[in-house]
Amino acid sequence: MSSESTEVWTGWYRDRSGAEAIVITADGTRVSTRIRGIEYAGASFDALRAAGDGAEALTGCVLEWDLPLPVVADGATEQATLGCLLTLGERADLSLTLHYGGTAYESGIAGGDFDEALDRLRRQLPSGATFTRRLLQAA
Repeated sequence: MSSESTEVWTGWYRDRSGAEAIVITADGTRVSTRIRGIEYAGASFDALRAAGDGAEALTGCVLEWDLPLPVVADGATEQATLGCLLTLGERADLSLTLHYGGTAYESGIAGGDFDEALDRLRRQLPSGATFTRRLLQAA
């Protein structure tokens, strides 16, 4: 993909040692972030692994970030914000909250599957409303 299709979102990383601001980069098929000097990348948020030898999975932490996710309703594009909370431990737990039209739509816990969580939100939207784009494509 071209650099024009790369998105950058800011957020927070938290673990037992504290919290730090992070930058998450997504190019449509992969996501990546740098935490405490280590680069992590993967095909999805719950598959983030350290680059290089060993390729340890990112675990024992929480990632939190917001991103714009416009919604199209009745032919008009309206701004919405997607709040993301990902807990990585023995399993991945993802919770999304879409703030749109004065309402907060909750995905509930969707394991680590971003597309499943988005589908849960999409089904709650008013009739005829949908997201303007996909955030990650199947790898």
